[in-house]
Amino acid sequence: MHTVARFDLTMNADEKEFVARAAALKGITMAAFVRSAAKEKARELLARETQVTMTSQDFQAFTAALNSAFMPNTALQNAINLAHQVKRV
Repeated sequence: MHTVARFDLTMNADEKEFVARAAALKGITMAAFVRSAAKEKARELLARETQVTMTSQDFQAFTAALNSAFMPNTALQNAINLAHQVKRV
């Protein structure tokens, strides 16, 4: 079962006419047109913002770093040593 949520939108008369004309060309209501356009833009933005794009050189450096042995810096090594000294109950 889907929950229905409302979203109110205010636009000026020119914007409304513009959207109404586009919706009419597609043969759908203004609400359906705006909902569809908003979902499409949201999908595009979320896809773009959740993907990592890198050059071939960056990819090579990234995979080399993943494949090499991990060497903690001094501060991290001190924290690891300290954590090993903590008594767990």
